[in-house]
Amino acid sequence: MDKVKWGILSTAKIGIEQVIPAIQEADNCDVVAIASRTGEKAKKAAQQLEIPTAYDSYDKLFADSSIDAIYNPLPNHLHVPKTLDAMEAGKHVLCEKPIALDAQEAQQLIDVSKKHPELKVMEAFMYRFHPQWSRAKSMVDNKEIGELQTIESFFSYFNDDPDDIRNKAEMGGGGLMDIGCYCISLSRFLFDEEPANIMGRWKKDPEFGTDHLASGVLEFSTGTATFSCSTQSAPHQQVTIVGTEGRLIIEIPFNAPSGEMTRLLFIKDGEREEINFDPVDQYTIQAHEFSKAVLTDMEVPTPLDDALKNMEAIDAFRKSAEN
Repeated sequence: MDKVKWGILSTAKIGIEQVIPAIQEADNCDVVAIASRTGEKAKKAAQQLEIPTAYDSYDKLFADSSIDAIYNPLPNHLHVPKTLDAMEAGKHVLCEKPIALDAQEAQQLIDVSKKHPELKVMEAFMYRFHPQWSRAKSMVDNKEIGELQTIESFFSYFNDDPDDIRNKAEMGGGGLMDIGCYCISLSRFLFDEEPANIMGRWKKDPEFGTDHLASGVLEFSTGTATFSCSTQSAPHQQVTIVGTEGRLIIEIPFNAPSGEMTRLLFIKDGEREEINFDPVDQYTIQAHEFSKAVLTDMEVPTPLDDALKNMEAIDAFRKSAEN
């Protein structure tokens, strides 16, 4: 087998517009089916993206013996349940972030995965696959900015649509779960350890009951990370990484455009260097690397233990914010 045959759960916007076309571009991937609870939606998406088979239920997709792996972009409250269903059907799973509603649910997923060691399951934090992050991580690890001291990250957009799943508390909505999880993930990624303490503060929408503004401080053994995320602010994103001798600025850290060059700024000793990266699709790289793990029976790039640790940090933020 030189290609992984993919089935897609749901006709979610992120899948239709970004992830599915990106998976189709990977040379070791073949998208063969898509499923929706509404047959017409599945057929429309299949025609639009030239996917051979459309199913009107998720169970029918799971029952398709030709499918090797599932991409799960369902609402947050269905990440673990449908990933478990896919695993029980013998499918590998690439599941959108955040992996679960909380750490307890993430642990449940890990426990089941241990019963299926032949299956690959990974949380889809696509940003880590972009070359700008590989370079930033390398520069931090090689102490090109000296000793890492602090990280500042910001991620926002404006969405006050009451029908959007990101504004539905019962579906695991809210800014922390949707975009704050990136800020926590990158901080753990760069410090290469788990935070000892987390302080969180948030503001909740009185109608939705979800957080629309969240700010946090993560304390690591050698430094700190601070972040803010918002679902009701002007769109903006940026990450600043500061060391004892220099700093890095990632201008488009999370949803880097696939058709445009990106830039990493390196400031040290009064000089400013621009490190440019050719256009790439981080979703395609993610799909390729996950599929390579499936085809070669190697460990996935981001193991489930990392997903669990991120959920533990999110839970700690929630506890601090509520208390």
